[in-house]
Amino acid sequence: MKNNTFFGAMVLGFFLYAGSIFAQSSPVGVWETIDDETGEPKSHVEIYQKGDLFYGKVVELLPAATTNICNDCPGDKKDKPLVGLEILWDMKPYKDYWSYGRIVDPKDGDVYKCSFWLEDSKTLKVRGYIGVSLIGRNQTWHRVK
Repeated sequence: MKNNTFFGAMVLGFFLYAGSIFAQSSPVGVWETIDDETGEPKSHVEIYQKGDLFYGKVVELLPAATTNICNDCPGDKKDKPLVGLEILWDMKPYKDYWSYGRIVDPKDGDVYKCSFWLEDSKTLKVRGYIGVSLIGRNQTWHRVK
């Protein structure tokens, strides 16, 4: 009887551990963005999944935010409040990262191609680029607890 209890606990422990690894391999959650120039936290962006695609919307502006309206954003994003605005869209899983989507810079309204990947369970690297990935820049976002 003791062996069955021990074996059952081991199996349960394995599945709980494996589940936590898989849960941490997803970008879904709330991420703190960092201002490129000041290094200060700027906003919280929620990344969520709809079907096979991933999206990100601003859920909170922090004191370092430089604007609260997307004045120069294109199309239906123009002049909209940042909180609730989808700034990241159509991200597709690809190999061990997500790509083929777009991201808008709310400061100037420029839209870039985008890729992102998990550096670890608490760190997301976001790359915005024009044309090819070599012409762009990375940001580091931190998972909000």
